Amino acid sequence: MSSDSLQLALGPVLFYWTRERYADFYREAADWPVEIVTLGESVCSRRRDMKLDDWLGIGRELAQSGKQVVLASQTLIESEADLRDLRKLCDNGEFMVEANDQSALQRLAAAGLPFIAGAALNLYNPAAIGVMARAGMQRWQAPVEMSRDDLTRLLADCAAEELDAPCEVFAYGHLPLAWSSRCFTARRHQKPKDRCMFVCQKYPEGLALRSQESKEVFTLNGIQTLSGACQDLRHEIKDMAGMGVGVARLSPRAEGMAEVVAAFDAARRGELPAADPLSLVEAEVCDGYWHGRPGMDNTRLTAGLAENHSHSSSSSAFYGAK
Repeated sequence: MSSDSLQLALGPVLFYWTRERYADFYREAADWPVEIVTLGESVCSRRRDMKLDDWLGIGRELAQSGKQVVLASQTLIESEADLRDLRKLCDNGEFMVEANDQSALQRLAAAGLPFIAGAALNLYNPAAIGVMARAGMQRWQAPVEMSRDDLTRLLADCAAEELDAPCEVFAYGHLPLAWSSRCFTARRHQKPKDRCMFVCQKYPEGLALRSQESKEVFTLNGIQTLSGACQDLRHEIKDMAGMGVGVARLSPRAEGMAEVVAAFDAARRGELPAADPLSLVEAEVCDGYWHGRPGMDNTRLTAGLAENHSHSSSSSAFYGAK
């Protein structure tokens, strides 16, 4: 597969924004070079500003702009009310649903509806992917911690077994790592979860959690824990396409998302210039999982600094020679 045939997808907004911010964001996204847009609240059921009808309205507008629209289900189902909302979502009758937990999977499969398998379903082998494909899966997301080498082997095994559902890789954004019944943002403000006053809306890109060394280790997003740095795999797009990855997912951020999409679009067309390693020194990005290393690692930065150190040592030796 050539890199220009790889599709770009906007994932659901993971943070809690205002209605106005959602509307403005997706109005702009209609003109961006992405083929797929996933909508909906996938984190917390208490975020009630946007109802299903609101998401459907935005979805219809995006579909008119030529986008493939997907509705994301909630990842952690905690109550009967959550199940009622999930049933309405799965039965929306217009757009395909991304199943992010077993409740959504069961509902969609039982109804014979096609679906997308979210990364939280943890698909690690061809047997599981085959079960999902027979249940109606149209595309699946690789677990965010899966390395390039492991995914290469998995895709080769899937091809050998003629499992042709496209694979989607989380290519940009704070990595979703865990969900909890507790709300970390509410606790930070000393509020109980059921009377949280929606304090997470104060943090449109999450609440940074730093180590004693002031390193941004995690990002707190209500009941969800994200990586502190943003994964950025724009320089891996060519390799992804060669492996057989069909879709690169870009997770929305509050600022600068148009530039991110443009950079990935350029990358898949082979027009992304080589990065200056020194320009990445202050950048809070990571790509460790992709390279089989700790997730918070930035291998491009490490390689760049090592190369510069090597050049500096060589220059010192040269100029110090008699």
